[in-house]
Amino acid sequence: MTPPHSFLALDVDEAHARLTASTDSTDSTDSTDSTVLTVLDVRTPGEYAAGHLPGALNIPLDRLDSALPALRRLPGGRLLVVCASGARSENACRVLAEHGIRAMTLSGGTQGWARGGHELHRPTSSPRATWSMERQVRFTAGSIVLVGLGLGLLHPAWQLLSAGIAGGLVFSAISNTCGMAALLSKLPHNRPRPADLEAALAALARRGQAPVT
Repeated sequence: MTPPHSFLALDVDEAHARLTASTDSTDSTDSTDSTVLTVLDVRTPGEYAAGHLPGALNIPLDRLDSALPALRRLPGGRLLVVCASGARSENACRVLAEHGIRAMTLSGGTQGWARGGHELHRPTSSPRATWSMERQVRFTAGSIVLVGLGLGLLHPAWQLLSAGIAGGLVFSAISNTCGMAALLSKLPHNRPRPADLEAALAALARRGQAPVT
């Protein structure tokens, strides 16, 4: 028996084949055909603007709750969740499964998609592109460690700051979560513009209203 909170992981080639077959050269962002595989990008708007799967709708992971009503109305088994590397999309799939929504995750994320030689869209109307969340976390964590080590020359107690970050990174790897990423995602440059979020939610609502075939 399949566990109630399990989800399917597609590799890049499988996802590309399904997207190619489902869209049939149609822009899946605007299509209301229920046979179209809906792609949900849970990265920040800046990451999304830097390059996303064709037709992907951007609903950041921390705003996923606002999309639950529309996602419940989508045809089952036709939702693919993506992020940069696959970690956030797996977390999103677990959240969706807890609400009875079937979803798949893209193994390797958009990074794997690009390494596979597949196209990423970078629309000119999107918000300004920013660093990936993984890169933001590495920069922030590294900066804090350096500050802790530098201040530790003045007083050894400051070295606890660096030790705390190191411990946090170990816990992040073990638990496959990242508190620092959650905090960074709330910074203004990582937040979606209300109009962009509303447009993505409206597109999801149109998909859910399409007749099931």
